Amino acid sequence: MPEQPLTLAGIGDEAGAALTDQLAALSTLDWTAIELRSVGGVALADLDERTFAGVADAVAGLEVVCVDSRIGNWARTVTDPFGDDLAEFDVLARRCATLGCRYLRIMSYPNAGLGERDWRDRVVERVRVLAGRAERAGIVLLHENCSGWAGSHAERVLDLLDAVASPALALLFDTGNGIAHGYPALDLLREVVAHVAHVHVKDATGGGEHTVYTLPGDGDARVADCLGLLFDHGYRGALSLEPHLACVPHEGGGVAGDAADRFVAAGRALDGLVAGLFAGQRG
Repeated sequence: MPEQPLTLAGIGDEAGAALTDQLAALSTLDWTAIELRSVGGVALADLDERTFAGVADAVAGLEVVCVDSRIGNWARTVTDPFGDDLAEFDVLARRCATLGCRYLRIMSYPNAGLGERDWRDRVVERVRVLAGRAERAGIVLLHENCSGWAGSHAERVLDLLDAVASPALALLFDTGNGIAHGYPALDLLREVVAHVAHVHVKDATGGGEHTVYTLPGDGDARVADCLGLLFDHGYRGALSLEPHLACVPHEGGGVAGDAADRFVAAGRALDGLVAGLFAGQRG
């Protein structure tokens, strides 16, 4: 079977807090790419310089497909100090350069009691400033369909892209976020697929506080349909596994002891989905 023309990767800390565990899980899957969010339970931007240098050395043989920031995420509302985001951006821009990574994940700021228009305008202004910095740094911000003003509405996503109008802003599509946040992700994807530059893969059932995460393909997120739509539109970037089987960052808590085993099982399920889709295309 010919090699499928894209990269399979994983958000490392879903396989374990320690970088050694993260790398071991990827090695078990025979994957050569990683997405970095935290190491040892510490966000990448908060690692001291010596620790980060060790991380950079350890992943030197891998492709770092994306770095996940906390900018605009569930922990930072649109009225929280913007200086915190700018400071994190500056650290991560330097670290992306060291890692040879082009993509930096952001979100679009949960509200804090503002009116709809004010919320939108503040989000646009913040992302415009960040995108300007990203252009100068030679990196691309990836807005994820998760927390924030443009997290779950295609028309808002497109409005954000149009209003910021920067080559340093594109989209990260997560296949499973629609289950947890209460919207059909495939419908959103149909409207924004031309702007997707990176993909997270997870699956789930239920919804809201009753969300239960599953192996890719076993839930209700229509993962195979999402991937098929992406492939049909020419997407050949990375698929980065974020199964949430052993940790759910926004819910707090640590990583389950069997995180690596769960991550590997999810990775093998993703391998199977991708192989099946490409086999179907060749047929």
